[in-house]
Amino acid sequence: MDTPLQKIVANRLKELGINPFEAARRGDLERSYVNDILIGKKQSVRTDKIESLARALQLDPAELSVSKPKTTAEGAVRRVVVRGFVQAGYWAETWEWGDDDQYSVPVPDDPALQPFTLFAAEARGPSMNKRYPEQTVLVFTDAVETGAALELGKRYIVERERADGLREATVKTLWRDDAGKIWLLPESNDPRFQEPIPIDGSEDDTVRVVGRVVYAVSKE
Repeated sequence: MDTPLQKIVANRLKELGINPFEAARRGDLERSYVNDILIGKKQSVRTDKIESLARALQLDPAELSVSKPKTTAEGAVRRVVVRGFVQAGYWAETWEWGDDDQYSVPVPDDPALQPFTLFAAEARGPSMNKRYPEQTVLVFTDAVETGAALELGKRYIVERERADGLREATVKTLWRDDAGKIWLLPESNDPRFQEPIPIDGSEDDTVRVVGRVVYAVSKE
């Protein structure tokens, strides 16, 4: 029977369309490292390797956790209010709901995130459907509050604003092309949502990175 770690790695390799050796190369890991996980030879990941494996699979390190950290009390959670939705191609004055439509979801109370406010929004539309099914709740930090530098391969909530004041909120992956330019990349099988967005915006809109996704909560 596959372990949770094997399932995470196997599913992600399939999503990315790469083999374990290519993944290991991308993460600057030993050539057999990812393959050893798949065949069950390696059943856990050392703390100092989590960042590299996450980079190899284009995941957040938290998504590789298959057990609660020892520094977190068993069952300890914090609740985050889902205040609205993000949807590529949907432009409006606001993407937040009224108070009556908002609800909360539980997430692990990660000590590393305790100093920061967490926010949440539902993912809608197909622009990231290879990663997040419809109505997945995306929990994210505030980029200004954390002051953290943007990281390639991480997923961010992004807001675009047009000259008419209408806004679009969406989730995208931070990506760098071969020329070194930074883009916001969709992960979609829908042809309408496969063009990357320049992180510095365009003549028609401005782009603001709202915060980094730290949890994704799927509905059953």
